[in-house]
Amino acid sequence: MSDTLLRGRLLTFHQEPVGPDDTDAYSYIEDGAVLIRDSMIVASGNYDEVAVTSDGAKITDHRPHLLMAGFIDTHIHFPQVQIVASWGSQLLDWLNGYTFPAEAEYANAQHARAMAGRFCDLLTDHGTTTAVAFCSVHASSAEALFQEADDRNMRMVAGKTMMDRNAPDAILDTAQMGYDDSKALIAKWHGRGRASYAITPRFAITSTPEQLEMSGALANEHPECYIQTHLSENHDEIAYTATLYPDARDYLDVYESNGLLGPRTLLGHAIHLKDREIGAMADTGAHPVFCPTSNLFLGSGLFDDAGLRARGIQSGIATDIGAGTSYSMLQTLNEGYKILQLQDQKLHTLRAFHWITRGNAEVLGMADKIGTLDAGTEADIVVINVRATAAMDVRMDRTESLSDELFVVQMMGDDRAIAQTYVAGVPQKKETT
Repeated sequence: MSDTLLRGRLLTFHQEPVGPDDTDAYSYIEDGAVLIRDSMIVASGNYDEVAVTSDGAKITDHRPHLLMAGFIDTHIHFPQVQIVASWGSQLLDWLNGYTFPAEAEYANAQHARAMAGRFCDLLTDHGTTTAVAFCSVHASSAEALFQEADDRNMRMVAGKTMMDRNAPDAILDTAQMGYDDSKALIAKWHGRGRASYAITPRFAITSTPEQLEMSGALANEHPECYIQTHLSENHDEIAYTATLYPDARDYLDVYESNGLLGPRTLLGHAIHLKDREIGAMADTGAHPVFCPTSNLFLGSGLFDDAGLRARGIQSGIATDIGAGTSYSMLQTLNEGYKILQLQDQKLHTLRAFHWITRGNAEVLGMADKIGTLDAGTEADIVVINVRATAAMDVRMDRTESLSDELFVVQMMGDDRAIAQTYVAGVPQKKETT
């Protein structure tokens, strides 16, 4: 395969920006280029300098569009693609009324495979090139998603959901089945191509103590795997968890006491936290994941980004489809900005774009692989049209800096702003209606 040279305005981050004047945190090149060979970035920088090394490369000129690392979504539910925008409930009612019936359909392997294709299309249409996904309780659903991602050479972190109580029989496993299925999936998929496995007990309410104990056994046997679950999203959820685990010090202790906390642990939501829980996350390196559109849609509460950062905790940010209302990480930043505004916390746009690229890559321990345009990293790239809509176009006429321009994209952009997405150097066909 011949080399590919992408030309355009280039933005990549080296560290988290502390504000608009922190020019050491990022590189912005007005006429930049990225040279791709065998799915990897082999050079990036000024066009004139990179072009000299790219003899024979196929050149795609994306000017005046902006080239960035592909977006990373650290918490999303693959089997919930058809229940996005389902009206009218808070968390527990929403799960029972919409989520669990939809997930039961993924026992059908053909349905799961068809939806995996549409799911991955929707991700790349919105500029997302890496996702951390919950599958259904059925091993076949994880098989379907991993296979689809593998076919596209797309980086995917995923796991079969484990749940053995407090849900319909059609989506329950047993503690032993959850362990066995997960073990087999790890053996087949973890480290194959660009796949990583996430041990996935849904949350404390739907797992017995035996299942969480066996989840901890899996984590101990496979420390290279991720762990994903939910924590403290909703007051009723927290209260119910306390009745199911009366001996636990708090909600987080249910996971902590089973060996499920560490630097590869992703805790969706983490809104209503006690001080001890925050301290435990700081001590273990576990990562909360901020899900702004979901938190607003279900009325769950406001994520305390500044409070967690002050304790040295690094959080991810994610869409949480299908309680989340958009696949777009741009719209996720839009709503995240507003949630923080309500708490007198500021999300500067440079930090926002770092968060959905290199920041989320750091949360995953993958900043050496994804999240930047650095040479030696995987060629996951998003091309952003900052004037994609008439409203964005007229607003851009008044921007005076890179930060101004990015903020417009953050607040007004969605899939229409994604001119192209490259996964491992390959352009993805955008879904059409």
